[in-house]
Amino acid sequence: MSTEDGKPGFIQAGWPVIDCDLHNPLPPLDMLYPYLPDYWVDHCRDSGFYGPDANDYPRGAPTSTRPGIKEPTGDRPASDLALLREHALDAWGVERGILTCAYRVQSVHNEDLAAALASAVNDWQIEHWLDPEPRLKASLIVPSQNPELAAREIDRLGDHPGFVQIMLPVRSQAPYGNRRYHPIYAAACRHDLAIGIHYGGAPGLPPTSVGWPSTYLEEYVGMSQVFQAQVLSLVSEGAFDQFPDLRVALIEGGFTWMPSLMWRFDKEWRGLRRLTPWVKRLPSEYIRQHIRLTLQPIDAPPTAEQLLQIIGQLDSDDLLMFSTDYPHWHFDSAEEAFPSKLPKTLARRILSENAKEFYRL
Repeated sequence: MSTEDGKPGFIQAGWPVIDCDLHNPLPPLDMLYPYLPDYWVDHCRDSGFYGPDANDYPRGAPTSTRPGIKEPTGDRPASDLALLREHALDAWGVERGILTCAYRVQSVHNEDLAAALASAVNDWQIEHWLDPEPRLKASLIVPSQNPELAAREIDRLGDHPGFVQIMLPVRSQAPYGNRRYHPIYAAACRHDLAIGIHYGGAPGLPPTSVGWPSTYLEEYVGMSQVFQAQVLSLVSEGAFDQFPDLRVALIEGGFTWMPSLMWRFDKEWRGLRRLTPWVKRLPSEYIRQHIRLTLQPIDAPPTAEQLLQIIGQLDSDDLLMFSTDYPHWHFDSAEEAFPSKLPKTLARRILSENAKEFYRL
């Protein structure tokens, strides 16, 4: 689906595009000082605290940054916005882009400081990203390790037109179906915001069910298992029955694992449903109604035909939303960025219509 000049065919055709995963670079801590109370500025300076960092994207890892895209320098944020405009918004003809700032305040053990940092990052996003670029929407950063404080931040900015979802890292202190997170979901529903569960996080717990891995490769590949665990938890613990308007996007976790998960989930629920009487429908029905997945990274099989078969096994045109995961490196060509040979109706839904409905754009 690309043209002779290498650009995707949907750009040439003028189809609307919504990119649901654009990373704005993490601000150095001193850039947040104007948005922090004096007490926390003094605290950070006196303690030598330099800000949270889950190290989700090691600088030396090839997947962390596409070739040809300069690393943000930490200078004026406008320079970083210029790069995002050039490489993501303009290059792909993006009508709307969803910022997914990976500022992991969940790794800060002082929960009051985590809440202050979340507020500062959100205010920084408004001033330096949303106000100067109307094509952008953003994700609210919240201290999800303290759901009451997180709900307070959602209530503070939840009605701001620039925010469309609440960012939660997929690695968490407890599975997201746990009732401890209900204050976050209640606040999300009050303000008609989605929940964005995103790759990464540093909750202090191993990223596998059998302990700590030895290599980044293990953690990177295994992150899809963490996404599956969160889907199992949200459905099994009744989050979508408790909050019928709850919408959840799974961001940067792949999607080719979803058909087999739904099949097994439905099969075992039929035999064990008496253990979860609050789950009143097939788990796959909850997933198709409440959950969406971003396109990149595509865990693609060897041929386009096989990939199309997996997409068909989702049994829904509504589940996938386009993303480039800028500036991370998951593809080398337009053909790899967006599945070729998709039916035109499905292609348009993935490129923009699903996200437009899901994010209320």
